[in-house]
Amino acid sequence: MRLNWRNGHLAEGLRCYRTQQFFEAHEHWEVVWLTLDEPEKSFLQSLVQVSAAFHHLRRGNRVGAISLLTRSLRRLDRSPSEFRSFNVAKMRDEARNWLTELERDSIKMPTTYPAFEIVDENRAT
Repeated sequence: MRLNWRNGHLAEGLRCYRTQQFFEAHEHWEVVWLTLDEPEKSFLQSLVQVSAAFHHLRRGNRVGAISLLTRSLRRLDRSPSEFRSFNVAKMRDEARNWLTELERDSIKMPTTYPAFEIVDENRAT
């Protein structure tokens, strides 16, 4: 199955995530997630969890963010480097970097959130 990142809830969630509206991104993607079968279902669930993790972090819930990033990475680790036109490798590396800093209780956090990068917009549907 293809995931359409150019239209509908996936596209709107992507726009929300990129503007750091993490709760809203999570809500849009969850609508799609409920309709999917595997392996797309687990993959999208990992993205929902990343977004929810940063929503928790912004609300001061570091423990919740760590938990969600940990669960998300378990799913992302089962995905290839690219999945359905999505750069999983980049997301995985950047999410792992955040998780490491959160677990260290670091004061200096990464300066950007993990990238939701579509590898080839022409194949994004």
